[in-house]
Amino acid sequence: MVPSKLHAALLASPGMGHLIPTVELGKRLLTHHGFDVTIFVVTTDSSTTASQIHQQTSNLTALNIILLPPVDLSTKLAPDTSLGEQIGIMMGESIPSLRSSFLSMKSPPSVLIVDLFGTAAFPLAREFDMSTYVFLTTSAWLSAVTTYLPFIDKEMTERHANNREPLFIPGCEPVRFEDTLEPFLSPGEPIYANYVAVAKEIVSADGILMNTWQDLEPAATNAIREFEILGKFTNGPVYPVGPLVRTVEVKPVHEENEVLRWLDKQPVESVIYVSFGSGGTMSEEQMRELALGLELSQQRFVWVVRPPVEGDASGAFFGVASDGNETTLDYLPEGFVKRTRGLGLVVPMWAPQAEILGHPATGGFVTHCGWNSVLESVLNGVPMVSWPLYAEQKMNACMLSEELGVAVRVKVTAEQEGGVVCKEQIANLVRRVMVGEESVAMRVKVKELKLSGEKALSKSGSSHESLSQMTKDCVSRSA
Repeated sequence: MVPSKLHAALLASPGMGHLIPTVELGKRLLTHHGFDVTIFVVTTDSSTTASQIHQQTSNLTALNIILLPPVDLSTKLAPDTSLGEQIGIMMGESIPSLRSSFLSMKSPPSVLIVDLFGTAAFPLAREFDMSTYVFLTTSAWLSAVTTYLPFIDKEMTERHANNREPLFIPGCEPVRFEDTLEPFLSPGEPIYANYVAVAKEIVSADGILMNTWQDLEPAATNAIREFEILGKFTNGPVYPVGPLVRTVEVKPVHEENEVLRWLDKQPVESVIYVSFGSGGTMSEEQMRELALGLELSQQRFVWVVRPPVEGDASGAFFGVASDGNETTLDYLPEGFVKRTRGLGLVVPMWAPQAEILGHPATGGFVTHCGWNSVLESVLNGVPMVSWPLYAEQKMNACMLSEELGVAVRVKVTAEQEGGVVCKEQIANLVRRVMVGEESVAMRVKVKELKLSGEKALSKSGSSHESLSQMTKDCVSRSA
């Protein structure tokens, strides 16, 4: 018997950049496309994850969310294991729990949707006769790079790594060496082989969903979908279904949050928000320069600070988030908080990002360029200072500043590589976004993209239609 409703299982890997869009996709499948939805979440910290999920789904009780038992990697990892490899190992360790959950369900899912790191669950899905989909919570450009990866000429990857030549991707902008991904720097190493193995699983799926929309990335979206370009490498269709980001479900009560209360008192578009995501970290020296740069800019700011970490830009990725009660800020320059009182607000560890970016007083965003943060900024019409730290963030920064024209980018010169961005450059970039001549054009462009993204998700929009087509394909496969 074919069930009366399609039942989709979504598997989210660790990290807010994966969890938030996965939950938003689940909400959309449930409310707009008639699916029953169960979301399985792999986490290192159940309490923080549960809090985030509650923020996203407090008004949606029909969404079934299961937190898989936290995975302890402390005895399974070499000291130099990369972030991607760590997540991959965690996902593999979670498969037995996922199997148990499937077996305990009266009506097991007919569709499994995983993110970039969840393809280890594909054999299990096929065992249960489920359709397999990958939800790439990144740009179409990175999605194109990933799908082309198993077919890239070996000589080209070696020239890219050794001679610093651009990496050419059919139908897309080439990836410059200075913006490349970590695996491409080591084409003969396990980190590269692991990425290729994951890419092969992705292109084998029954379909690929992307958290972007046609009008944001027309060239890359067409390239990955058209058979004559990259479409011939994928087993199933590719569906652009974004922008899927956390929306503020209810108008927040500003009296309950210090940051929002402070923003209420500031002029429209006068505050720059500074945050490097849930995982981004900096050295102590760099944080001090950033503090002095914000002070030098003389612009109002809200800065979410995390303790410095030396030598690891993703050092907080598996860290436990905080409710902001940490008060020790001795890693900031002496007297900085006192001198900037009234001009800015320093918030330890965490702040409500979606609410801050949506506040009328927010006029700019210093960001690490995680794709989730990029989409949140665009959908709130906020131009950016792009300061990439790890993963594909340099590619995102390149697109924002050079192609879309909605950001200015931090530049690290060859002499500074691995070094510190100085306070003068930081102050200059902040002023360019907030009060410089080019800020007007950036605001116009980002607000055009905001309207474009909203249109894509509307009833007749390209992303809504794309997800509708994916739903029809799922019905056909389960018939």
